[in-house]
Amino acid sequence: MNYLSLLIITLLSFQSAIAQELSGKELLENAIKYHDPNLNWDTFNGELHITMETPNNSNRDSKIVINLPKAYFYVSATRDTTTTEYTVDKNGCSIKLNGKSDLSEAQKKENNLSCDRANLYKNYYTYLYGLPMKLKDKGTIIHDKVERKTFKGKDYLVLKASYDKSVGSDVWYFYFNPKTYAMEIYQFFKTDDNGELKPDSGEYILLTDTTVINGIKMPKNRAWYYNKDDKYLGTDKLKSN
Repeated sequence: MNYLSLLIITLLSFQSAIAQELSGKELLENAIKYHDPNLNWDTFNGELHITMETPNNSNRDSKIVINLPKAYFYVSATRDTTTTEYTVDKNGCSIKLNGKSDLSEAQKKENNLSCDRANLYKNYYTYLYGLPMKLKDKGTIIHDKVERKTFKGKDYLVLKASYDKSVGSDVWYFYFNPKTYAMEIYQFFKTDDNGELKPDSGEYILLTDTTVINGIKMPKNRAWYYNKDDKYLGTDKLKSN
């Protein structure tokens, strides 16, 4: 056996050992050190400007304000000539449509406006842009075993997360660069009544490029695809302030 072959085998064995030796919680801690080295997420107070691009639709441009210490969330989203605004804070929620807050129930229903939807946006944006730090939230179950998987020709360390029934029933997989611990993909599946994965359900999200907001490394681009057929759904593009 020549030296080069021996070196390759040694490196592969070492990389495999890393995945076997790291626990799920250790991998998560390493990922948080990469994305949020100064532990700024818990006191995050900042703006996100996001353009959502989807096939056969106009872009949706959103301004999002998240102030975690004050439990404040605001989103203004514009598509074509329509702008909706939601505010969620300790006092409840407020809704605006094209700058008007005095809306009839018929107007709210016609435009799918509600406080439930406001909270859905709040949870959606704080979860996705708070990853991987949000995986330390109460109700998140981090599985101990770390797997090494190849996805689209690239190797990853993969963390599995599920949730208490009071939080949700989806199962998520987070793919981290084995050298830097940067989060580069995440994927979720629905489960059946027995808690088993439904393999044709859910989506995977490819993360590319990085921007730093309030000291936190966040992915610039999130491209969404169906698990079942790789159908492209759209891309969220985060702009620098």
